[in-house]
Amino acid sequence: MTSREMRENPLFMRNEFEVEGKWGFPIIKKQGIDLSKIELIACSDVSRNDTKNLHKGVHFFVDDFRFESVYNHPEKALERYGKYKFLLTPDYSLYAEMNPWRQIESIGKARWVGAKWQKAGKIVVPTMSWGLTRTYEFCNDGVEKNCVVAVGMIGCKSNKRDFLRGYYQMMSQIEPEAVICFGKPFDEMDGNLIVVDYRESRKVVR
Repeated sequence: MTSREMRENPLFMRNEFEVEGKWGFPIIKKQGIDLSKIELIACSDVSRNDTKNLHKGVHFFVDDFRFESVYNHPEKALERYGKYKFLLTPDYSLYAEMNPWRQIESIGKARWVGAKWQKAGKIVVPTMSWGLTRTYEFCNDGVEKNCVVAVGMIGCKSNKRDFLRGYYQMMSQIEPEAVICFGKPFDEMDGNLIVVDYRESRKVVR
């Protein structure tokens, strides 16, 4: 592939969406979603022949390696997940041990995937994640104010203080219409919480 072809290749440049913030993350727009009965299915439980779970949303609260393909092969990901009612954006890790550039990359990839899915006509819920204080500079960029958002509670119980600091920061900046909470929330979490039992989400009839 020539240099010119690379610059004209959207999958290489990934610059086709409206962006915001210092790091130029693609923007996930607010969309209408029926909040009366939210059910989720793990991306790792999705199957080609599934017809019984199409009323659910797909979540990515699993190990990163299980969904790396949604960024590397976005069209195939749309074929696999696009039949479900709505899609949470990928929950790429923001481990404290990561250097900042890797954390920024994780947020950027998640926003790009969400923007790609919205462009394809899918209902998308941004998954919000954060690390230590240094991530507050970028972790909420690229999400339109008053969106319905999602947060995962798995693995945060031992870091309650840091989690709640990031949560309050997100709530202040995004002012979400509702928060789909995957797992049992802390009592201190405010907002319109819609709690999804993570154990129920794994009881999938294939």
